[in-house]
Amino acid sequence: MLLVGDIGGTNARLALAEPGTTNPVEERRYATADFRDFASVLAAYLAETKATITAGCLAVAGPIGDDGRSAQLTNLPWSIDAAALEAHFGIGRLTLANDFAAAAMGVTVAPAESIVPLQDGEPLLRAPRLVIGAGTGLGMAVLAWQHDGWGVLPGEGGHVGFAPLDDDQERVWRALKTEHGRVTCERVISGPGLAAIHRILAGIELDPAAITRRALVDGDTASRHSIDVFLGAYGAYAGDMALAVMARGGVYLAGGIAARLLPLLPTSPFLDAFNAKAEHAELAQRMPVAVATDDVLGLRGAACLAATG
Repeated sequence: MLLVGDIGGTNARLALAEPGTTNPVEERRYATADFRDFASVLAAYLAETKATITAGCLAVAGPIGDDGRSAQLTNLPWSIDAAALEAHFGIGRLTLANDFAAAAMGVTVAPAESIVPLQDGEPLLRAPRLVIGAGTGLGMAVLAWQHDGWGVLPGEGGHVGFAPLDDDQERVWRALKTEHGRVTCERVISGPGLAAIHRILAGIELDPAAITRRALVDGDTASRHSIDVFLGAYGAYAGDMALAVMARGGVYLAGGIAARLLPLLPTSPFLDAFNAKAEHAELAQRMPVAVATDDVLGLRGAACLAATG
């Protein structure tokens, strides 16, 4: 069996896949706060599944080292060394990939019904595709057609500087600049970013799940306003990144936040901000935009990368 993993700042998800398939089985989810390092997570998983691992791919929320065999998570004090894991656990070759490189590959094999369109656009068949997503952090990757299949280009576009576009976003930017110095897009467009927006604009400390629940279930206007500010910033960022790579093949929103906010997205400022590109507004409008709701997108992508790695 192949070992496939999606290792984020909050949760580590592990599963198995048969070689030649992308459907994960024996999935387990572990809270990273409960473990001192990734090796402890893997030990727990192997003890539960008793699997024989011939190879695998771990998708990691952070940049992969120049050697391709090590990684440091961005929002967690964990490092992962593929060679050390192979030697310690007696398993086959492990490939490491950026988590959004895996999510991007997952888009290419996700069930059609899990891709929910927001903007039809005018897609070009083999044009670049952009996969972005807000969660604990803000990730992105680009799919580029290479001769006979999709190749993936990982990136750290979530760490570009945030540019406020209205008074509310400027209030958020000023407060975060005082707290952190440089304000990246990830500081605003992420789960912690949503919490920061609500704290700054509404004066209330809530976690992202509570803000979302209040907006969706309770009809709380302050929470809905914070989410609209968040989605306006998200849409502007997505449109900027889409123009940067000419994503005429489509823009896909991955990560749990977009799926949870799907009921609010069509009437939110997201698409207006995505398309507000001055002389290039018409070009932005020709880019399809969709939400990738497949809960195992990263694991599917890791299975793709394990097979090719």
